[in-house]
Amino acid sequence: MTKGYRQGEPDARVIYADIIQLPHWQSPTRTPMSAYERAAQFSSFNALAGYEDMIGEEARHVDNQEVLTEDEMDYLNRQLAFLSKKIENGEYPEITITYFVPDVSKNGGVYVELTECVRRIDPIAHKIELCRRTGVSGSYMAIALDVIRQIDSKHTN
Repeated sequence: MTKGYRQGEPDARVIYADIIQLPHWQSPTRTPMSAYERAAQFSSFNALAGYEDMIGEEARHVDNQEVLTEDEMDYLNRQLAFLSKKIENGEYPEITITYFVPDVSKNGGVYVELTECVRRIDPIAHKIELCRRTGVSGSYMAIALDVIRQIDSKHTN
């Protein structure tokens, strides 16, 4: 007989010679499982749990925030000044605003377009406050001026 797989290891056929020829034991009260049933015991184990989500997250497209040119910034400043005058006169002009929302899990984000009335423009906090209320507190929605890409209104030129 040959020795075991490793040097100095005894041969398993010698150690188990007294039981190696015995028939496989079967329970007298239970029927044997099919190969399908035996495989089903392990089907709930998912070695790649979350992998599909990770691939989907990696494939999700995000944009980078565009840097405005001088002309675009001047145009936005003129629009904000015009809207400020309308608000001072007691009006709440409706605008369509395009602004950048940063992504919470990746570098970049998306541009969002929203149509809403302007409540006030805060030059100190550099925010534009809209008439829309958000959250549980019901505070007014505010958008930072540095993320605004475009403001369109039928009132502005």
